[in-house]
Amino acid sequence: MRPVYHPAGADDDLRVALVELQAGRWRAARDLLRGTQAHWTLRTSRTQVLAVAAARSDVVDVWLAEEPDSYDAQVMRARVLAERALRAHRQKHPGVADLEAGARHTALLAARRAQQDPVPWVCLLALAQIDSRQVLREHREWSSEPMLPSGPWGLLHEVNRRDPYNREAFHRVLQFLLAREAPRAASLAAVFDFGRWVASWAPVGSPLLLLPVYAQVEQCRQQLANGRVDPLWRRQWVEEPTLTYTLKAFAEWFLKADPHLRSVADMSHLAYALWVSHNFVEAAEVFAATEPYASREPWGSVAEGRSTLDFGEALLLRARTESLSFARTHGPRVGPHP
Repeated sequence: MRPVYHPAGADDDLRVALVELQAGRWRAARDLLRGTQAHWTLRTSRTQVLAVAAARSDVVDVWLAEEPDSYDAQVMRARVLAERALRAHRQKHPGVADLEAGARHTALLAARRAQQDPVPWVCLLALAQIDSRQVLREHREWSSEPMLPSGPWGLLHEVNRRDPYNREAFHRVLQFLLAREAPRAASLAAVFDFGRWVASWAPVGSPLLLLPVYAQVEQCRQQLANGRVDPLWRRQWVEEPTLTYTLKAFAEWFLKADPHLRSVADMSHLAYALWVSHNFVEAAEVFAATEPYASREPWGSVAEGRSTLDFGEALLLRARTESLSFARTHGPRVGPHP
């Protein structure tokens, strides 16, 4: 069975709002966000997905023009402007500075209007990766953890005190650490240090327990991109401390988190880490819980010999088939734990 790639995953309400938004209709998105005003985790993830789609059109501007007092429209405008600035940065567009300044201004206005909402601060954290030289003071503060480099720690604190353990905020910090003007090895070391530090205190049920897995995937991505791949490079997944972090994420996040809040991206990363470390029974559980949905990452980045996206999908299908087959033959029946 071919995997289904959809940004909404199993979130049916978000899928409907996305279809409407892509057609230039904003009311479904408005109604969807009205139901998330006390659920910051859901609000953060949904506004992020909606913004990726809305950034291609003026649908949020139309919404704001028709409902100028709508805070949800204002925060979505901050989301959209941040997404456009990040795209321009990736494409090395000459107008990125103006786009970044506009997005920052809009996010600050939203933050002042609804001081309890973490989303504007998440926007500011997302924009930090554009400032790779850490020119802005808020991007070169020192962390309370001495092994970490200077960074946007004050912005992370602002998100964390509104929505503790906000998934996107911590992933934005990972992106910032990778984007800094520093030697690649130093940036990767900072990502590992940050991921393991967070995983050491992240609570049970938190997707932040997966940050070391994301760091390891980034190392694999860089190894493949640089063409310096040892024939036994996958052994790093069965060595310590990577294996311990992977199994901890399975036991303390996957098995104990609310299934409705588990993202497809996180489950895909965990499934890869379990499969490549030969924990096939556990990988099969994750694959079964994810179906029929999948994300293109990490598969597209860690597939050897990749020249098209097909290599990533082929690796995904191979891993899923091997894991499910092994679980049927050697392990317990795949299904929910009692």
